[in-house]
Amino acid sequence: MSLSAVTGEDVRVNNIRKNRPKPGLKAQHIKAIETAALLCDADVTGLSIGSTDITFSPLDLRGGNVKLEVDIGTAGSISLLLQCIMPAAACAPGDIELTITGGTDVAWSPPIDYLKHITARALSKMGYECEIELLARGYYPKGGGRVRAHLKPSKLKGFDLTKEIGKGKIYGISHCANLPEHVAERQADSAASLITGAGFDCEIDTECVTCRSTGSGITMWCGLLGGSALGKRGLPAEKVGRNAAKEILKELRFGASVDVHLADQLIPYMGFCKSGFGSYTVRELSQHTLTNIWVTEQFLDVKFNIQKIDESIEVSIK
Repeated sequence: MSLSAVTGEDVRVNNIRKNRPKPGLKAQHIKAIETAALLCDADVTGLSIGSTDITFSPLDLRGGNVKLEVDIGTAGSISLLLQCIMPAAACAPGDIELTITGGTDVAWSPPIDYLKHITARALSKMGYECEIELLARGYYPKGGGRVRAHLKPSKLKGFDLTKEIGKGKIYGISHCANLPEHVAERQADSAASLITGAGFDCEIDTECVTCRSTGSGITMWCGLLGGSALGKRGLPAEKVGRNAAKEILKELRFGASVDVHLADQLIPYMGFCKSGFGSYTVRELSQHTLTNIWVTEQFLDVKFNIQKIDESIEVSIK
């Protein structure tokens, strides 16, 4: 939808989430498409819960400063909605400010801290100006999280991230809501123990708040590498912390420039780069990355190159 909004090309998508236990669109997907449609006055058909076939016919991206309030209505991921809007916003003729209500830390999506401290940092190296402000946490199933995103039109420039190897101190946030403060502390302590034991320095802040939904989680980052984990009923806080630590340590030990989750997020922005070059290394290519490459090549006059360099995989456009 984002690529369609930027290029002005109509698109039809069918068999949406066909292999899922409950196929078709969910609330977060619908809100993302509705928001994208508002930004380019698109005509959309098939937009309903469970729909497996939609069409999206855009007009021009809206100019001037745009402010929108978006309520996903569930604990649907705010991060996934932003992933749809942010590429189009980079090419819009004016600033876009979104205040979104939904889930900030939910399964199968990047935690909002990941988007703020890793994704936005990577995009800033390409010249994208975006600010992501966490107003309230939202966990499954109640949601209620709030995020304000200020997205500015940006002339994306070429970049070489292959030398951006994660090094130095690991930073992180361990958080909980409507739970004893020791939950966040135990998550942080267990993560720090594993990280320092592996020879890395770390600084993990803790956050304990009262809000609409109950939950916990931890996100850590070093350069453009990250690791995260969510708490759930019956899962000890110590295991949550260790899970996140293992994830980022796996990335750090491998030595690639971006982690496997950031790799797919960067693809459309690489296609928009006016200077026509960009590259990064990653330890493996996910299906998300390969799919994003294919889709981006359908809309834009760009060709991605994939090659093995030592143990890493380099993804580039030239």
